[in-house]
Amino acid sequence: MRSDERGVGCDKLEAKPMVSGRVDLHGALMHIDVELPEDIAKHLQDEWRDLSRGALEAIASEGYRDGSLTRDQVGRLLGLSFWDTEAFLKQRQAYLAYTEEDLEQDRKDIDRASRQ
Repeated sequence: MRSDERGVGCDKLEAKPMVSGRVDLHGALMHIDVELPEDIAKHLQDEWRDLSRGALEAIASEGYRDGSLTRDQVGRLLGLSFWDTEAFLKQRQAYLAYTEEDLEQDRKDIDRASRQ
């Protein structure tokens, strides 16, 4: 495939669908644009109805899943209450990694604290 067929180095730029989102960073908002191939954008629009909200929810759930975002940050990002955030994360199966070693450490910490 030639580079001009992939859109790289073309003199003529094609308009591409954009996904826009707003992120609240302590009162300030950052605007993010994402370019998607038209067929993918159409498919996601059909699935999600609100493409911007779907993209924002995907960022929130993946950010929580990989530890980049806290539950509070997910709630703020999506404008959800505590319980709505919990329900959203459960629906998305966005669980933090919690190993048996983590559980054992928590048990030790609780035992130590309860003796004091």
